Amino acid sequence: MGDPALSRRSFLAVSAAAGLSMTALSGCGGDSDGGSSDGTTTIEWWNISTTQPTKDVWAALAKKFEAQNPKVKVKIVQLENDAYKSKMTALTASGKLPDIFHTWGGGVLKQQVEAGLVEDLTDRTKGWGDKLVPVSKEPYLIDDKVYGIPFDIGMIGFWYNKALFKKAGISEPPATWSAFLDAVDKLKSAGVTPLALAGKEAWTGMYYWAYLAMRTAGVDALEKANQDKDFTSPGLVQAGEHLKELVELKPFQKGFLGASYSGPTGQAATVGNGKAAMELMGQWAPIVQADAGKGLGDDLGFFPFPAVEGGQGAITEVFGGGGGHALRAGAPQAAVDFLKFFASEATDVELVKKTGVLPVVPAAERAITDPNVKAVQQQLTAATGFQLYLDQAYAPALGQEVNESVAGLIAGSKSPEQVTDSITQVAKEEQ
Repeated sequence: MGDPALSRRSFLAVSAAAGLSMTALSGCGGDSDGGSSDGTTTIEWWNISTTQPTKDVWAALAKKFEAQNPKVKVKIVQLENDAYKSKMTALTASGKLPDIFHTWGGGVLKQQVEAGLVEDLTDRTKGWGDKLVPVSKEPYLIDDKVYGIPFDIGMIGFWYNKALFKKAGISEPPATWSAFLDAVDKLKSAGVTPLALAGKEAWTGMYYWAYLAMRTAGVDALEKANQDKDFTSPGLVQAGEHLKELVELKPFQKGFLGASYSGPTGQAATVGNGKAAMELMGQWAPIVQADAGKGLGDDLGFFPFPAVEGGQGAITEVFGGGGGHALRAGAPQAAVDFLKFFASEATDVELVKKTGVLPVVPAAERAITDPNVKAVQQQLTAATGFQLYLDQAYAPALGQEVNESVAGLIAGSKSPEQVTDSITQVAKEEQ
């Protein structure tokens, strides 16, 4: 499975480059010894559910689990997306992970596994883990072994304001890239900001480049580029050229380069308050829009990323992923019990009803009532190809470079060719 020492050195290099302090993080994660003198087991649960209602729903679920397991206490640590990724990189480098931690699977989880830091759940989840929706489990399978349990599955797509589309004379969501650019022009002509973007958080811009790469070069191109350590193929350069076309239309809200995703003046709030017509985001978007802003109610709609004329990809090839939980190596049985509780039908129904996630337990599909959630599920069901988030599918340093290079293109400091050259350089360094 690779050299754990090499994996650790790779993580240390990433941490050092990010300027992360090991001492500042000491005491975080992996400190639970599984029990105390009174027989109580404390398990530490790290997640990224910082917005409402998810934050409170998850806290209530932890309390419910504690009530069912009187000798177990759940200590919750919640961090926003980027802060979480940075701290987990540092913790991995230090060799200490939390008992239970959020994971997107893919290359990041693979490096943690190869470093010997993640519990093999293959045998410990037999019976109940086998019954989950198959596609939801794929990101957490490494060498046919289970290293994570999903709680969500979904895809990235455009969330749009139907009233603002109507104001701009757009009768239906665009299905092609040229029609999308036309829609951007129409929205601007109508005095509407077409797109909201959290330029301060590089992962949000990466979605555009990744989808355009899939549409121009095909769904397999990104994995092939990773394997070949070469991202300079014409199709991937074209992805940047198409993104540059969009950027030159100046479609984003004023001050977008300094905007956060979930803050009160960030990307989600800008759409949720009706100040921008669209955002490219995952299945969680309506919940965050309503928490950060007012929410759009019946005016909110969803459509898949458009096809690119002449491209190798299809509109039915989707980009996304879900959330899951993994355990540190040697985690107590109480942590496994918590995963089983979290993956139960009762919990999944509650998550679907209250937080808008797509179910990973087949029986929980009955709880879907929101038409937009149903639209996302239908797109996923009909998908002919699937690509995991690039900053999770790839090794951490490479995923970070994809995010930062694309952010440079959006900010006007990098050309499409420079984006693919920079990514290729880091890919080769990772060998």
